[in-house]
Amino acid sequence: MPVKSAVEEAILRETGAGYKLKVCIGTDSQVHGAETEFATVIVFLREKHGGFMFLSHEKTTQQYSIKERMLLEVAKSIEIAYELCDLFNKYDVDMEVHADINTNPQFKSNEALREAMGYILGMGYAFKAKPDAFASSCCADKIVN
Repeated sequence: MPVKSAVEEAILRETGAGYKLKVCIGTDSQVHGAETEFATVIVFLREKHGGFMFLSHEKTTQQYSIKERMLLEVAKSIEIAYELCDLFNKYDVDMEVHADINTNPQFKSNEALREAMGYILGMGYAFKAKPDAFASSCCADKIVN
């Protein structure tokens, strides 16, 4: 089933059951030798009733610098957010984009923070980075590690 149809079906099912939803979209990646593995998640949170997620998983042999990889993670999340934002607006579902980028300048991923934040906020989406970006740093991280 196409992701947009699956997400709409989930929204209708969950709101029909009386749940208030929030969606968080995030991507994480991991380099394993010559391969880079990406996982993108769409996390549905039911207010006070847990949650569930959809995920996409892919591998590539393309080599990236840490900054390129961080920005590609953000681009993958934004691509999904952009594809689904009309559904979230139609059904009044709050949405955030989570970036697996550390806000502490001592970490290498921090090099991409300003650009990632500008990209996400420039698209009009709510933005979260580590340690608040659980969709990318916890949910997607479990898929690639």
